[in-house]
Amino acid sequence: MKNKSIHQGRIYETGITSHVLTVKSNLKVLDLLKIVVNKKSLAILRWMKTLEDVDLDNTVVIGGYLTGLGIANLMKTKYDNVTIVDIYPHLRELVDKFSMVQDCEDVEVNFSSDLSLIKTADCLIDTTGLGGLSIKETESISPKVFIVEDPIAEENDGLLTEKNNVNERFESVKSPYKAILKTKGLNTKTSGTMTFTVDVLLKSINYALEKPGVLYGVSELTFFEGLIFKEKNIKKFLRVIDSPAITISTLTPYDLDGILHLFLDKINSKIITK
Repeated sequence: MKNKSIHQGRIYETGITSHVLTVKSNLKVLDLLKIVVNKKSLAILRWMKTLEDVDLDNTVVIGGYLTGLGIANLMKTKYDNVTIVDIYPHLRELVDKFSMVQDCEDVEVNFSSDLSLIKTADCLIDTTGLGGLSIKETESISPKVFIVEDPIAEENDGLLTEKNNVNERFESVKSPYKAILKTKGLNTKTSGTMTFTVDVLLKSINYALEKPGVLYGVSELTFFEGLIFKEKNIKKFLRVIDSPAITISTLTPYDLDGILHLFLDKINSKIITK
């Protein structure tokens, strides 16, 4: 087999010479994104199930990026009317073409850029993070259920902590059931899904480089958000994340998926009701 090598029954690509193997993870970047989002979405859904005698006819998720899309996908499996609201109209293409939650690829949610819809929601989930909804906006709403994602993972950056108004948002909303979604575990500064994904990629590469016989490692790293919000190229974004998470050049193969899971498993999401 040209440019191929068999090691312990598995076929690998060879590198510059036949002694060097090119090993790729089975997990793709999009798999990592989905795993992180799934942790967040399941934390919300588990808490929602604890609410007694709360009928929800209209769920609105503010923020149509990765976390908001994933939460909306999973909410749609349990509730009939779920709408994503985002000020960027081109995100409709991402919502229509992609599901961020594993095993929910056929779930469809509504999309709108009309922010006034937050006033009619009986369940409002805010994933806008730093620079998102203002206190003036949250003071004017009174849904049955309000959930806001804390954009800070660990309080390890004073400036970011100072700019974070999640507690003020939480207190200002007039709602009988309120909660904060908190995600942490890797000592990242923020709790963004992309932040965690990039950190997992970097930590996994560094971990692999410490293994005997590993020459170097690479990952599909680019400014992903730039593809969506600057280039506004959803197709290119989806194409880029559909690639192996990490690749190494090595004299002996290693379980790269296992390395990725070492760090993915450290990420945890929980609901705080204060």
